[in-house]
Amino acid sequence: MISDYNISRRKGSNALFGSIDKVALGLYALIVIIGVFCITSASYDPDNGSIFSLSHNYMKQIVWVVISWTMAIVVLLLDRRLFHMFAYPAYILGIMALLAALFFGREVNGAKAWFELGGMRIQPVEFVKIATALMMARVMSDYVFNINRLTDLVKVAGVILLPLGIIVLQNDTGSGLVLGAFLFVLYREGLSKYIYFPIIFTIVLFVVSFIFSPVVIFTALLVLFTLYSALKTGAIAGHARFLCCVLLAALLLALLTPLSGYASMMIVCGVAALLLAAVALKTRTMMLLWPILMFVYAMLFVPTTDVLFSHLEEHQKNRILTFVGLVDDPRGVGYNVNQSQIAIGSGGMWGKGFMEGTQIKYDFVPEKHTDFIFCIVGEEQGFFGAFIVVALYLALILRLMRMGERIKEPFGRVYCYSVAAILLLHVLVNIGMTIGIMPVMGIPLPLMSYGGSSLVAFTLLIMIAIRLDATTSDNDIYA
Repeated sequence: MISDYNISRRKGSNALFGSIDKVALGLYALIVIIGVFCITSASYDPDNGSIFSLSHNYMKQIVWVVISWTMAIVVLLLDRRLFHMFAYPAYILGIMALLAALFFGREVNGAKAWFELGGMRIQPVEFVKIATALMMARVMSDYVFNINRLTDLVKVAGVILLPLGIIVLQNDTGSGLVLGAFLFVLYREGLSKYIYFPIIFTIVLFVVSFIFSPVVIFTALLVLFTLYSALKTGAIAGHARFLCCVLLAALLLALLTPLSGYASMMIVCGVAALLLAAVALKTRTMMLLWPILMFVYAMLFVPTTDVLFSHLEEHQKNRILTFVGLVDDPRGVGYNVNQSQIAIGSGGMWGKGFMEGTQIKYDFVPEKHTDFIFCIVGEEQGFFGAFIVVALYLALILRLMRMGERIKEPFGRVYCYSVAAILLLHVLVNIGMTIGIMPVMGIPLPLMSYGGSSLVAFTLLIMIAIRLDATTSDNDIYA
């Protein structure tokens, strides 16, 4: 009888909502509802027919909410082994959809990344995030997978870079950057810092190359890497003498020859790097090779940033230059961000009240119901309302990470962390661009921004994670 009880109890735990994470479900629902209210405030027009007319954006969004919640119930009813089984087909379909959009899709805001069916637009990249997360989980849950083995790392890189390359060809760079969220997942799974750090280093170099001259960048890197080596080896005095000699040699070469300061720094640092590498190899001081390699990489990468920048679209160049402060055009390129900051700042502590935001009501903020929807929260609900929204997102992300940790098998863990990382990057970039600390990229605020593709895709993304977490007692559900 005891065994029968255990079996029945185990079956009961697999019932719909029996072991569903109700906290995650509640956080998801709250964010969606807040989004509907924000879209209502942004798009309600008393002169445009009935309040229930589908001509209003908020009514269209409510229809998408109903569709999304229906699909959520379907996902929660599915056998979770299906997600593991169909990871490969979903990924292949996703790649095919991206290619179809590239060749046959509709161009919107310079990006050829949309399908238009009647009056409805669908952006495949939103669903490719789900397929990529499932594929990552499938590849990384293999019994013999090792994140620091080259062949396995190439597999994972291929899973990420294939859709990323197509998205870049579509000229939808903002959406492509979201796939960078999977770097957090790789770090969680134990990716070596010797692989992870160069990626972050490249991103930082690309940004600072627009702010500072190469001479300033190389001088700062020389000081930082010399300090790092000094602390690692303990030979502080020797490293200090080396730094002074290199800087003095570069200065004298610039003063006594026709060479520019940049060329002088490159020559002296290049010779110094070769000499240090030879010394490190001869004395088997391998810890010195790491900063030397990174410095040489910086010497090769920084001059190429102008070439990379020249291949960007004009509006992308302007957004980057505005972000780093090299262009100040509040009535042109910087208009969206400027009006967004005014709207959020005018909300004060408690806000102006629902549908009382003047910046929103009088259309000063462009894209107020899509990419800049956070402005509505800031203006109408103030700092307090903005804090609540950010707290809800943070709680949902942390809940997803907790779900990932309590799932015993790697497929569910990797997938849950992938969802958390995608949400985190979306929230950071979207809110960051509305307050002016991130460049404008056209990335929606998950579950809140107006749009059926985004809402349905994020709903499916989150519900699959909740379904995978629903039964954490099985050691190997995919055997």
